Amino acid sequence: MSRAHTAPGGGHGGGRRARVIVLLACVLALNAADTGVIGAIVHELRHSLHIGNTQVGILTAAPAAIGAVATVPVGQLTDRVSRVPLLTGSVVLWSLAMVVGGLAESFAWLLASRVALGAVTATAGPTVASLVGDLFPPEERAAMYGRILAGELVGAGFGLLAGGNIAAFVDWRVAFWFVAGLGFVLAVLLWRMLPEPRRGAQQAAGRGEELAQRQVHQAGVKPNREAVLDADPATMSLPDAARHVLRIRTNVIIIVASAMGYFFFAGLRTFALVLVLERYAVGQGELSAFLVVIGVAALAGVLAGGRLADGLVRRGVLAARVNVPGVAFAASALLFLPGLFTTEALIALPLFTLAAAALAAANPPLDAIRLDVVHYRLWGRAEAIRTIVRMAAEAAAPVLFGWLSGLLDSGRGSAGGLHEVFLLALVPLLVNGLLLLRARHTYPRDVAAALESERRFADGR
Repeated sequence: MSRAHTAPGGGHGGGRRARVIVLLACVLALNAADTGVIGAIVHELRHSLHIGNTQVGILTAAPAAIGAVATVPVGQLTDRVSRVPLLTGSVVLWSLAMVVGGLAESFAWLLASRVALGAVTATAGPTVASLVGDLFPPEERAAMYGRILAGELVGAGFGLLAGGNIAAFVDWRVAFWFVAGLGFVLAVLLWRMLPEPRRGAQQAAGRGEELAQRQVHQAGVKPNREAVLDADPATMSLPDAARHVLRIRTNVIIIVASAMGYFFFAGLRTFALVLVLERYAVGQGELSAFLVVIGVAALAGVLAGGRLADGLVRRGVLAARVNVPGVAFAASALLFLPGLFTTEALIALPLFTLAAAALAAANPPLDAIRLDVVHYRLWGRAEAIRTIVRMAAEAAAPVLFGWLSGLLDSGRGSAGGLHEVFLLALVPLLVNGLLLLRARHTYPRDVAAALESERRFADGR
C-alpha cells in the first residue's frame, strides 16, 4: 500500500492539522504511559515480584538504556525511509512487548520484556522530530511542539492514574494489557490517518526563513563556519553526520540541557508518588486529585512554553527560544526546593504544581531550536544523537534515584532517602539555566549556518 505525500505548507488546515497533532501527541503519550504505569504500581511490584526500589528503577531504566543504543540505526532510517510505516510498526511491537510484560512471573521475565520495549521506543524521537519539521512551518514549530509534547504529560498522568486504579481494583498485569490495547488501536490510526510529508516540504514552499531564521538573515548575522555543511547531507554516513551536528555549538548545549531535564523528569515520574504518599501522608483519593491538578498545570506549561517563545521571537527577541527554557528550568528548581523542605501537603503540593508547569514549559522551545540549527536532511540523525544522550540520562535516573534513596534513608524508610535524592537532583535544573545563557550567544550564528547549508544543499542533491 503506497502512502500519498502531503502538499507542503498549507496542506494542514483545520481538522487535518488537528488530527496530525493529536496522532503525534498520542505516540509520545504511549511511551510516557508505560513509565507512568510502572510508577503507579511500585507497591504492587515490590510485593508481587519481591523487589526493592533499585530493581524498580532498573525496570524503568531498561527501555531507556536499550533505546539509546537502538536510536542510532533508527535515526539513519528516519532520514532515508518513509517515516509513517516505521513509526506504525514500532507501536505494534511496543504493544506486543507490553502484553508479554503483563504475563511476567519473575523480575527477570519482566526485565526481558522491558528490554524489548526499549528497542522499539527509540523510534518515536527521530521520526516525530522529522515529521514535525516537514509538516509545520518554522514560525509555528515551538507552539506545535508544545501541543505534541503535551502527549508526554498526558500519557505519564494517564499511566499513573489508570495504572494505579487498575492495579488497586483489579491487578497490575491488567494495567499493562490495557495500555497495550490502546497501542494497537493507535497503530491502526497512524497507518490510516497520518500523512507522509515530502522531505523538505516547508523549505520547498519558501518557508525556510521564518521567525528566528528570517531575523538572523535580515540582521546580517555571520554564520558559524564550523557548522556550515561542506558535503551533501542526503548521502553523509552516520559518523560524518554525527561529527557535523556535534560541531553545532547550540545543538550540543541543548542536547546536554535536554538530557539533564529529562534526567530529573525520569526520577520524578518513577518515584514522585511514593514520595508524596509517604512524606506528606496523602491518601489515595487525595493523591488522584493532586495528579489531575498537577497534570493540568504541566499541560498548561508545555503549551504556554512554545507559544511564549514563538510570540517573543515575533516581537524581535531573537534568543527567545533559548531564554524561555533557561528561565523555566531555573524557576522549576526554585519552586521545587521549598516544597521539598516542608512536610505540609497544603504548602508542598501547590509549589510542586507550579514547578511541574515550569519544567514542562522548557521542552517545546528546546525541540524547536534543533530544527532551526540543523539542515532538514539531518533532522532524523540529529535527533537520534540527542535521543541517545537523553535516554541514557533517563536510564540512569531511576536506578540512581532508587540506589541513593536506599543509601540515604538512614532507617527512615524510602521517603526519607527519596527526599534527599530529589534535593540533589535540583542541581542539574539550575545548571541548565546557566548553560542556556551561553547558548544565547551561539544560537544566531548557528541559525545562520543552517540557512547557508540549506542554500548549498536545498533539495538534497
